[in-house]
Amino acid sequence: MQKPGLNEIRERFLSFYQSKGHYRMPSFPLVPQNDASLLLINSGMAPLKPFFTGAQAPPSKRATTCQKCIRTPDIERVGKTARHGTFFEMLGNFSFGDYFKREAIAWAWEFVTQQMNMPLERLWFTVYEDDDEALEIWTKEIGVPAGRVVRMGKADNFWEIGTGPCGPCSEIYFDCGEACGCGKPDCGVGCDCDRFVEFWNLVFTQFEKDEAGEYHRLEHPNIDTGMGLERLAAIMQGVPSLFDVDTIKNIMNHIAKLADVSYGQSDAVDVSLRVITDHIRSTTFLVADGVTPSNEGRGYVLRRLLRRAARHGRLLGINGAFLSDVAMTVIGESKDAYPELAEKKEYIKKVIGIEEKRFDETINQGLEILSKWIEAMKKDGQKRLSGADAFKLYDTYGFPIDLTREILAENGMEADEQAFAQQMNLQRERARAARQAGEDAGWREDAYAQLSNVAASKFIGYDNLSCDSVVRALIANGDAADCASAGDEVSVVCDTTVFYAESGGQTGDVGIICADGLLIEIVATKKINGGAILHIGTVKEGVVSAGDIVTLKVDEPARRATERNHSATHLLHKALRDTLGVHVAQAGSSVSPDRLRFDFSHFAAMTPDELQTVEDKVNDAILSAYPVVIKEMPVTEAKKQGATALFGEKYGDVVRVVKMGSYSVELCGGCHLRNTSEAGLFKLVSESGIAAGVRRIEGVTGYGTLGYLKQQKQLLGEAAQTLKTNPSELAEKIKAVLEELKVTQKTADQMRSKLAKGEVGRLLSGACDVKGVAVVAARLDGLSADELRALGDSLRDAMDTGVAVIASVRNDKITFSAVATASAVQKGIHAGKLVGVVAKLAGGGGGGRPDSAQAGGKLADKIDDALAAVVQTVSEQIK
Repeated sequence: MQKPGLNEIRERFLSFYQSKGHYRMPSFPLVPQNDASLLLINSGMAPLKPFFTGAQAPPSKRATTCQKCIRTPDIERVGKTARHGTFFEMLGNFSFGDYFKREAIAWAWEFVTQQMNMPLERLWFTVYEDDDEALEIWTKEIGVPAGRVVRMGKADNFWEIGTGPCGPCSEIYFDCGEACGCGKPDCGVGCDCDRFVEFWNLVFTQFEKDEAGEYHRLEHPNIDTGMGLERLAAIMQGVPSLFDVDTIKNIMNHIAKLADVSYGQSDAVDVSLRVITDHIRSTTFLVADGVTPSNEGRGYVLRRLLRRAARHGRLLGINGAFLSDVAMTVIGESKDAYPELAEKKEYIKKVIGIEEKRFDETINQGLEILSKWIEAMKKDGQKRLSGADAFKLYDTYGFPIDLTREILAENGMEADEQAFAQQMNLQRERARAARQAGEDAGWREDAYAQLSNVAASKFIGYDNLSCDSVVRALIANGDAADCASAGDEVSVVCDTTVFYAESGGQTGDVGIICADGLLIEIVATKKINGGAILHIGTVKEGVVSAGDIVTLKVDEPARRATERNHSATHLLHKALRDTLGVHVAQAGSSVSPDRLRFDFSHFAAMTPDELQTVEDKVNDAILSAYPVVIKEMPVTEAKKQGATALFGEKYGDVVRVVKMGSYSVELCGGCHLRNTSEAGLFKLVSESGIAAGVRRIEGVTGYGTLGYLKQQKQLLGEAAQTLKTNPSELAEKIKAVLEELKVTQKTADQMRSKLAKGEVGRLLSGACDVKGVAVVAARLDGLSADELRALGDSLRDAMDTGVAVIASVRNDKITFSAVATASAVQKGIHAGKLVGVVAKLAGGGGGGRPDSAQAGGKLADKIDDALAAVVQTVSEQIK
């Protein structure tokens, strides 16, 4: 009987559970989606957490997947044993509150015995020691002999991570035979030898663990199972390890052929073959899912894997780049299950090839230096490489610390990794300081450090809005890269550009970078220390690589709008100085396509007349159609011409002077109109204070002005319609309505006052006697503070010896008023202290004189409780 291949087993599993009503889900990407707790997907259930927690609704209550996974904690052990690997596929079936143990166990039994045809005499089963239910299902319902089901403790058969959902497990083992065992008399399920292989774990999530460590049964328990595809394939194919499984062996055979070696010829060869085989699988899938080599996060994982594989290729005698070629075999073996591999074939090959080439350029020199250091350490009897030397290998020759550690370990040595970490931190601090000084885009230290040596970009965008250029460097998804593809967030550095980088208050240009089959949408442009210009955006189509020739196109409408606002800023500056005085100095600005913002020094809010004068002056300058003349000249000459420096600009010996007729002369490096008339019209939108002695004006020009006026017209129309009048008569209508409201309010106040005074008799009739003092505590909503005060005075005048506390809610504002007669005060009553105690119970506070006081509250639902405390508080105050 032909043994099933790995791809066939995967399909059998997914089809089997589809036949049981499960929704067949494709594998999620290796990069977690909306889960900051994971660097990479490392289990079948990891991407399904939102379904288990209820954060998202699953597409079906039953699901099955084959999830690609990567785990790297044991990366240094990969290759040294045939057990360890970083990449694996996890088969799983899941129930989100649907079926439970009975179905999960029955279907698992059906799959292994009928689909995989595993004989019962080779199968063993474990259950949690207290899970009698699972034991009975296996033995009484399925019919497994009781002797083949083993109870295991919590450490082995109970799944939990801190608090939250958890539950017992049941595992299925395959007996590989005595030849694979340790030979010990007590060898059995759970032994560390290779005889009994656990290949399927059924997790019964039936409890919720609380902070106190108590377990509570879930109303809707879940099922989460996981079975390693490679492990199952090894069992079905009767091979000793995952590296002997058909698809994986084909990859290893490719590597062995390139190196002209055979698997099994020596331990050293076997280690290298296993390392490369495993790492190229991880690498290929990582690149397909958008990860690019870098010195941080997922990119660093990828770089470690690639460079470790490349080094072991050299140990096998393979000269030159070879990993991108082997990746094609990985794609060929898995493309049917993962079509994205075929779709991104050329991109995967390119990324791996570039990284391998980069490493190849430095590894020889680095290995030679490390070898010399190792020889010197041996002669001196030393066992530890200094942190400074380890850092030099990393920083200069691209050696991940893991690679240095591994080579040292092969020679019985180690690196001073604490000192290495200190060197890394110092580098980060240097990069951070340089980034702040250069006002760069805030990229990660490693990306910035690698771009710091890129030559300054040549800007030709004052007179051009498109040009052809060469890509000099890339940042993809926050890390330095050699290429990027559709969906990647990128920063592109070109040798020449027409995109203006954010500077001097002017926002950076937007637009596109394109080529045949390539489209990058640029949403911002920034300059980093050293002069390189970053075109920041997203790759919409195709692949971009360093060295590519591309076309840069600035969004012309956006640039022209920015120019209108920028030139208007210069005119505004001059108009403010002319109107308010020469003390006005620019304190900041922001110019974008949508609006302009100008901060300036001034000691007071501008009056309406001043604002109108400034607006008129700017529009006069626009309509005067002054030519805008821009020249470069020595800074001394510019100052002689009366040029004013703008905030935020740094000037050298030669400066750029922007002159608008005889009206304005400024030093400026930004983009401007050819004639002031092109601004169209300026509208001052707002004026406000932002700091002591600093005011801010915001305004619009051109189409922005038209949009603003259109909006204002619409608002006027809506207001006029609401008041049933015409826009031209709106002001008079509002005055009339306000006057009418004033009269109505006055009448209402008078009526409430009369009604309140009429309440005096009723309130006094409800007073209670506390040690000879009449006490009134009541609530009358709708009264203002003045009305409450008047009511209190009336109550006090009507009592011989008494105290009153009245509460009222009006327009969501809570007010308490307290009064006390002179004789009550003599008995110890203090209205101010009384109302303070009462108001505090309603979340407020206040106080006042012994005979009259007011306070406020915040909690309307506590007013009645507060008033109920009046009697007790009065009793405590009486002497």
